Amino acid sequence: MIRVVIADDQGLIRGGFKALIDSAPDMCVVGEAATGHEAVGRVRDTRADVVVMDIRMPEMDGIGATRLICADEDMAGVRVLILTTFELDEYVLEAVEAGASGFLGKSVDPDELVQAIRTLAAGDALLSPKATRALLSRYARVGVAEAAGVLDSARLPELTDREREVVALVAHGLTNDDIAERLFVSPLTAKTHVNRAMMKVGARDRAQLVVAAYQSGLIRPGPS
Repeated sequence: MIRVVIADDQGLIRGGFKALIDSAPDMCVVGEAATGHEAVGRVRDTRADVVVMDIRMPEMDGIGATRLICADEDMAGVRVLILTTFELDEYVLEAVEAGASGFLGKSVDPDELVQAIRTLAAGDALLSPKATRALLSRYARVGVAEAAGVLDSARLPELTDREREVVALVAHGLTNDDIAERLFVSPLTAKTHVNRAMMKVGARDRAQLVVAAYQSGLIRPGPS
């Protein structure tokens, strides 16, 4: 059973998310929070697997709460899904740097949210296509050198030709299923290539793999 904490300052939204998540046979809501501080406490107390985190909350926003959760060894393994109406480039970049594993707009369909939680709980990560475009747009404007990171992007040349091809597709916002269809391989094979590439460059998830691709020059910023 996937244990989920919902962090949003609007009770109506929390209630809607709770009803949706609890209706799934493989997950349940184990805690709710209206502020970033509460979110950190709920995650620590409940040992949640995934946090559905709003960005704009009082006292501490979702980015700050994400940063505390991801930096705490006692909460290692907790995956943060940023869910917000503000799918803007500065939020995407901050969310990635804070340690978020997923980023979706609140306009997503209910089934997409449930599947996103499953994806994160399984150890994968995702950015919505819009969030990926925002992240790439950020690089196009400020330049790669300005973006913070501790990835070993110098190791990208160690990737196989197929892994480099897959990384490039990830950097353009394609999912494993999209990559599988593009390369005429199975989704499991696509996922294996992505995971191997992340391991080689020390990327925590797909978002950091995008950063590594740009830091190394494998992908150049440009119009999306």
